[in-house]
Amino acid sequence: VLATYFFYTRSRLATIAAQAQEAQRHAAQAQLRLLESQLEPHMLFNTLANLRSLVDDDPTQAKHMIDQLITYLRSALAGSRSDTTTLRAEFAQLAAYLEIMSLRLGRRLRYQLDLPEALQQATVPAMLLQPLVENAIKHGIEPKIGGGAIAVTARSTNGSLELEVADTGLGLPPDHDPDHSSDSYGLVHVRDRLRALYGSHASLRLQANKPQGTLA
Repeated sequence: VLATYFFYTRSRLATIAAQAQEAQRHAAQAQLRLLESQLEPHMLFNTLANLRSLVDDDPTQAKHMIDQLITYLRSALAGSRSDTTTLRAEFAQLAAYLEIMSLRLGRRLRYQLDLPEALQQATVPAMLLQPLVENAIKHGIEPKIGGGAIAVTARSTNGSLELEVADTGLGLPPDHDPDHSSDSYGLVHVRDRLRALYGSHASLRLQANKPQGTLA
């Protein structure tokens, strides 16, 4: 009787643990879907507003922006169907997004994407880097007279994947606290996704870029 009770209890506990783990996974997925649905319309509405002004003023540029928007949306749709994507797909989506932004900002925005061949198939959360790039443009490049540059780099560091978004914009405010950095939507979005998927095995750091700008 004792043996039967022991094995029944152990089996029951294992079932409860498995159910709890499954519920946690579904909760994390629901959270990611919510975050993605909040982020994508923001970028889409801004782009459509820019397109509206370009249609009459510069039809050729408008057509080019539409082409880039199609590329971006196709990639975003593919990413929305999965929690993860490859760095190759992530960088292709970033290229389309940055091209759209450069059409609007002209010479005020310069960008560079650096993805080594060996890391192209590395797996990352879908739509992870765009909030950081969008943040750099909104808070760093756009408000700065003369604009600036953005560089997105992927590298392998001590066996881990390191993704870097550096800009030469206005930089961090003087009272920036690295331990309690900005609560802007883009940063909260990235931190929540990293926490949901990797727990303590991933982190986001925000610091000053030299000689000017911000480094994420």
